[in-house]
Amino acid sequence: AAFLPLHFWALAQALHGPERLDGFLRWTEQPLVRLAEIGLVLLLAAHLTGGLRLLMLEFLAWREWHKTLLAAAAGTSLAAALMFALNVV
Repeated sequence: AAFLPLHFWALAQALHGPERLDGFLRWTEQPLVRLAEIGLVLLLAAHLTGGLRLLMLEFLAWREWHKTLLAAAAGTSLAAALMFALNVV
């Protein structure tokens, strides 16, 4: 929830000139900010895959393999975060 106001604030920096936006973008290159971005991607991917899993449980007939959907959702989330992390670093 804290990401959106920070995101809009960062976009607003461009209205005040390219120097302020460049300063903010330099700040985002810090390791802690990069780690927070990776965490955000992980949480967004977990939210997406968890929602897809719930939709499958809701609209498909119950089968034994549904209990493996949680593992698939978690694995997909971790894979998305890892791909983002490897691209960021």
